[in-house]
Amino acid sequence: MAGAADTPPETGRYRRILLKVSGEGFALAGQPGLDVERVRALAAQLRELTSAGVQVATVIGGGNIVRGAQLHELGVGRATADYMGMLATVINGLALSDALEACNVPTRVMSAVDVHKVCEPFIRRRALRHMEKGRVVVLVGGLGNPYFTTDTAAAQRAVELGCDVLLKATMVDGVFDKDPRKYADAVRYDEVGFDEVIQRRLRVMDQTAFALCQENDLPLVVFNLNTEHGVRRAADGERVGTLIHN
Repeated sequence: MAGAADTPPETGRYRRILLKVSGEGFALAGQPGLDVERVRALAAQLRELTSAGVQVATVIGGGNIVRGAQLHELGVGRATADYMGMLATVINGLALSDALEACNVPTRVMSAVDVHKVCEPFIRRRALRHMEKGRVVVLVGGLGNPYFTTDTAAAQRAVELGCDVLLKATMVDGVFDKDPRKYADAVRYDEVGFDEVIQRRLRVMDQTAFALCQENDLPLVVFNLNTEHGVRRAADGERVGTLIHN
């Protein structure tokens, strides 16, 4: 895609990636809160990528701390609940930044909501410059507006920053024809087109995010964050999880 780095990395298929990590990826299975060891393990994989010359941005969820949708169901106003969720992503982003810096990987945390004491504001050209200099850009605060998911924020930022691919790290092994947690005979797709996802009504991400990827011809890889070296392998172009493209 236009805007990606002109010099390819030493290894790997993609030169500039955006990694979307859900809040659950920062916690132990079924538990709320922050698991520092899981964050450090992710930081180690991102260090491998930056060492190989891959430019990396990440969009962080906050579901391990606050889920805006759940708060809304409990009676909290939707806009307020979403803002609370955005602030939760700031906490996770700072944790990832600290883990990366401990690995000697330079980072910049950039927020769509104004928390200038701890984060830079998101400015597209500044984010691009950070990535070109080899810094991991940790994007928090969603899009800064309620009623949008972090999936939409990830798709939006990936397009804005000219990324070659959007890597969506989840707690399942890819895209299935039905929920693998409920049906033992669920079949995983290795590769599928955007149109087929729509026709089969496969669950990938919210419609706004999915449309952004499709309309801008942005490949999407859905994979399990718990896969050994999954982030690095997905960025290297290995068939990890499910590849969705036009």
